[in-house]
Order: sequence, then structure tokens, then C-alpha cells
Amino acid sequence: MAEPAQPKEKLRTGFTTGACAQAATRAALEALLAQREVKDIAVVLPNRQSATFAIVECRVATERASAAVIKDAGDDPDVTHGAKIISTVAWKEAPGIEVKRGEGVGLITKPGLGLEVGAPAINPVPMKMIRREVESVLSNRAETRGVEVVISVPGGEEMAKKTQNDRLGIVGGISILGTTGIVVPFSTAAYKMSIAQAVDVALAAGCRTVVLTTGAQSEKFAMEALPELPQEAFVQMGDFCGFSLKNCAQKGVERVIIAGLIGKLSKIAMGVFQTHAAGSSVDLDFLVGFARASGIEASVLDEARTSNTARGFSEVMLRHKVAGVFDRICEELCKKASAHVRGALAIEAIITGFSGGVLGRARIGKVTA
Repeated sequence: MAEPAQPKEKLRTGFTTGACAQAATRAALEALLAQREVKDIAVVLPNRQSATFAIVECRVATERASAAVIKDAGDDPDVTHGAKIISTVAWKEAPGIEVKRGEGVGLITKPGLGLEVGAPAINPVPMKMIRREVESVLSNRAETRGVEVVISVPGGEEMAKKTQNDRLGIVGGISILGTTGIVVPFSTAAYKMSIAQAVDVALAAGCRTVVLTTGAQSEKFAMEALPELPQEAFVQMGDFCGFSLKNCAQKGVERVIIAGLIGKLSKIAMGVFQTHAAGSSVDLDFLVGFARASGIEASVLDEARTSNTARGFSEVMLRHKVAGVFDRICEELCKKASAHVRGALAIEAIITGFSGGVLGRARIGKVTA
């Protein structure tokens, strides 16, 4: 049997800004407790992978310490590659952990991002990991004082101008992001090869249906929604929807289920089959059109128009219990995806909520008996 083709290039993965902030926080706190500089630090990332980070700068005083990590995005084209992520920790009288934004970290000014207005632009997983590092370091100490953590990114405000942060209502800097801690390069033959190999594995396991998801979180929610399917059926396509659909069609997959959150899936419904943020954006007017088709009141339409993200739009729809809007988006996605492969596949679409569950679902075509 012939050996499978190997990728012509091996691309380096990198670390998210969240992983860097996590590592810098642990290093700064250990430096504060030991009252000496830390040169490197090991942490366990959100995906449970261990990683060691070089500390490029460490400053220690009696009541505070800071540590800095240089973000290495690997081979992903990321505006924050090379950024210095600094965590400064300080004792405070009141117990507890307080995490704040410093220079170059954005401020949330609009709803719809899953963070409170007025909060630092530090996403939930990085925030959880920063707090966990503090708790871990202090777990064996009878400490009555609390800890203040300030995350800073010098030059972050300039970096943010190359992102969509301003349009999203994130002002003053970049966002601290990441759900796994690892950045996987998106624009390469190697990533496409991994998708193709995953489809091969699904077919070899006897799967007639392949579930294409946009990442680890959407895969988790899809598995919860489709417990009848084996693990091999689930393939993380990332932003490569078009390639993944055609690969499935070429190999004789009968049905593809595209599952994910509303942002990525609304792009596919628009006919965008490479969904990376650098090359496409969510069109809220497009989404509002589906709300209008649902026959909702003008006041709710006006509220939907003021949403600054797809998530914000979905929250408005859920708050007003707008019937059928998510199903309609799924129906349009199915039509676009089917046309992309000229009807070669039965297509199903599932929009999940941000905490799981199915918001919308539709299908086109049939699986043969």
C-alpha cells in the first residue's frame, strides 16, 4: 500500500496572546514571592499542553513585580507576532484576584462580545488561566493579601489599528485572545493536508457523514449536538470551508454537516468559503435581512441594526425570541454550500450557541439508503 503524501512544508505553530499573558503572570508572581528575577517559566496551557516561555524582561520590587514574554505566532500572519506581553502583579490589602488592562490592551465599549462593557478586552479563557496561575502559585501559602494583575502590551494601540477592534467597540489596544493557547497557521498547504487526512480517516472508519467545524470549541458543541456520530466523523476545517467541502465531494462523502457559531457560519451563508478574519468580515446588514424576513417588529429590527457583532445580533434575536431566524441563516448556508460543490453533497448546517446547544438547523439534499 502506498505511503500517504506528506506535506511539503512543516509550519510552526505559535502561542496566543492569552498564553503569553498567562505565562508572564505566573513568572511575575513567582518573582515577587522569591524577590528575584525569573528567566523562564513553565505553564500548562488551556489545551493541557505544557509549554515553557522565555522571560525577556523581569523587574522586582518589594510590593510588585513584572515579567514580559515576546509573542511568537509561529507561521501565522498575526499582527501581534513579536509583541511584548507584560504582566505586572502587586499585593493589595483586600483578598481576591483583580485583573486589569494596562497600556495597549483594549477596553470593551459595546455589548455583543461576551464581555461586560467597561471590562478589559481579555477573553474568558485567558482570564480564567491568568487567575488560575495566581491561585496555583499561592495555593500553599497562608496569604491574606489579594493580588492585582495588570496586563500590558506596549504598542498595542497601534497594532489594533490593523484589526477590526475599533469597529467592534474595543478601544485603546488589542484583545488578549485564545481558547487553546496555541496558534495554528491558517494559510498553508500543510493545514489543508491535515483536513484531507482527517477526511480520509473518517471514510476509513466507515463514516458516510463528515461534520466540518471551525475549531475546537465548535467541535465540542457539535459533538454534543450529534452524539450518534463517531469521533472520526468530526473534522476541524478551521477557515477552509471551500477546500473542505470540495475534498469531501471528491472522496465520495455523502453528507456534510457544517457546525459552528453564528459569526463564521454567517460568512459561509454569504458565500465566503475562506472565513479568516483577515480576509472577510461579518455583514450585519446581511443578518438583519433574515431578521426582517422573520416578520419582527420595527423596534427589534432597529435594535438588531445597532449590534456590532454577529454575537450581539444573536443575543438580540434570542432576547426577543425571534422565531426561525437562525434556521433561515442555515438554509441560506446550505444553498451556498451545495452550489459550491454543484450538488454533489447533502448539506446540513447547525448554528450552536456560545455555551452550546442548537440555535438553528437546516438541510438540503438526501443521504441514500
